[in-house]
Amino acid sequence: MGSWNERDTLIIDIARSPIGRANKGSLIDVRPDDLAAQVVAALMARNPEVPADSVDDLICGASGGAGEQAFNIGRAVGLLAGLPDTVPAVTVNRFCASSLQAARMAHHAIGAGEGDVFVVAGVESSTRRGVPGTEEHHNPRFTDATRDDYVAELYISMGETAERIAERYGVTREDQDAFAERSHGLALAARDCGATAKEIVGIELPDGSVAEVDDGPRRDTSLEKLARLRPVFRPDGTVTAGNACPLNDGAASMIVTSGARATALGLSPIAKVRSTAVSGLEPELMGLGPIEASRRALAAAGMKPGDLDAVEINEAFSAQVLPSVEQIGLDLDAQVNLHGGAIALGHPFGMTGVRLLSTLLNVLAVRGGGTGMVTLCIGGGQGMAMVLERV
Repeated sequence: MGSWNERDTLIIDIARSPIGRANKGSLIDVRPDDLAAQVVAALMARNPEVPADSVDDLICGASGGAGEQAFNIGRAVGLLAGLPDTVPAVTVNRFCASSLQAARMAHHAIGAGEGDVFVVAGVESSTRRGVPGTEEHHNPRFTDATRDDYVAELYISMGETAERIAERYGVTREDQDAFAERSHGLALAARDCGATAKEIVGIELPDGSVAEVDDGPRRDTSLEKLARLRPVFRPDGTVTAGNACPLNDGAASMIVTSGARATALGLSPIAKVRSTAVSGLEPELMGLGPIEASRRALAAAGMKPGDLDAVEINEAFSAQVLPSVEQIGLDLDAQVNLHGGAIALGHPFGMTGVRLLSTLLNVLAVRGGGTGMVTLCIGGGQGMAMVLERV
């Protein structure tokens, strides 16, 4: 056990479900609230030194607040996981960064002295969440560029933002496909050596079987097969189903405490939060969100890109990862997504932030690194980043 400042934010434990393919994968028969509850319950069970009634709040990220993910799903998750009625809960939506925002809120609350023990969760069932909104709900000030009061192309397709970035930065189809192949290869290598299993808690399915392995990584992926896929968003475009993340189901959770509470309970944290940051940019270029957010988070931590032992950047699209990595100043081969990323593993929106933290800490543990960063783009034109120190 280390020596901590009282208001340090410490990650005590972290876990995730396997990631299922939406509509056809391993988790399609599991409700999202039950899915997240299983992960939270497993995490609490393996950390009995953290009393459940000491949890100040459960903060849950979920980007789709409709259907089975409605009704403040965070509260449902806490009760289903067996937390006492006295533990409150809230649901947070910052699209792809929802659960990283949940972690950031816990960090802020600890720093402000408003709590000492938090359960952070994230969940998304693209299969079962329902439809959060349709075109009939769109504000015309974001859709009709001929209006005098037009603001921005807020509802732009994420794939079209990737096409615009590829065009602006000259990211070729070949570049994108090569990065996608890399993602699958690294994800499979991490699975085959047993590294990925360290992140995952099994999910009991309605038929009594247990899902323990990510659906996504494909052994048959090759540059030749990727090259045969047709563009999805433009007839003459470069973004395909192969060099973009799929739709997915999954959940993740972690326990965070203050330094004071970790010391009092005799806990052995696995990481300390060094800094966080959020940024905004044009909605049409949302995939570049990691650039400024990462710069701000690194500056707040007093660090430079080269100081990081590993970085997890969410692979929404190859087209946005490659220029983001270059502009941040990262070494792709030495630092970035060393166990693969969302193109192979999947991107359950509300889960992804905590999933990235889980993978980052796993990479650091396997490779013996000390510091790392999670960063990702956010629909609507935002970015977020968090810098961690492994302890």
